[in-house]
Amino acid sequence: MFDEVFLPHMAEAYRLAQWLTGNASDAEDVVQDAALRAFRGIRNFGAVNARAWSLTIVRNTAYSWLMKNRPKSVVFTDDLSPSEQQELEQEGPQGKRIETPEETAIFREDAETVQQALAQLPPHFREVIVLREISQLNYRDIAEITNVPIGTVMSRLSRARQLLMAHLGSRK
Repeated sequence: MFDEVFLPHMAEAYRLAQWLTGNASDAEDVVQDAALRAFRGIRNFGAVNARAWSLTIVRNTAYSWLMKNRPKSVVFTDDLSPSEQQELEQEGPQGKRIETPEETAIFREDAETVQQALAQLPPHFREVIVLREISQLNYRDIAEITNVPIGTVMSRLSRARQLLMAHLGSRK
C-alpha cells in the first residue's frame, strides 16, 4: 500500500522539502524521515487524497526538522541541484534555447531575485506559494496539507503574492 500511496509523490515531496528547508541535502533528510513516518502510519491512511496525505507528512516533517536543526529564522539558500543549474545555463524557461550570454545572465539574475524574494517571506506564506504555484495544488489540497481553512489559504496566498510583488518591486 505504501508503494501506491506515498512513492508516486516522491518528486513533489522532495520539491516541497527543498523549498521549505532551502537546500537539497536537508530536503533529502526530510523526505527520508517523511517516508519513514508515512510507512509507519500507512495504516491510518483513510484512502482520501494520497497526494495531500503524503505532502502533509512531508510538510510536518520539514517543520519538525527545521525546529530541531535550525534557528527560528529559516534562511533560503541555493535550491537547485548542479544538474538543474547546468540546465538553466543552457536552456531557458520551458526548454527554450537562450541564445546569448546576456540573456543567460538576465535569466539567472531574475531567478535568483525571485528565490531571494521567496526567502524573505515568512514560512507560512512561502509554503502556500510553493504549494500553489510550483506544486500546482488546489486550495482544498493546500488547506488539507497545512491544516487551515480554505479561506485562510486564500488570504495567505493573496498576502504572500502582495509581499512577493512588493519585495520584487523594491529591488528594481
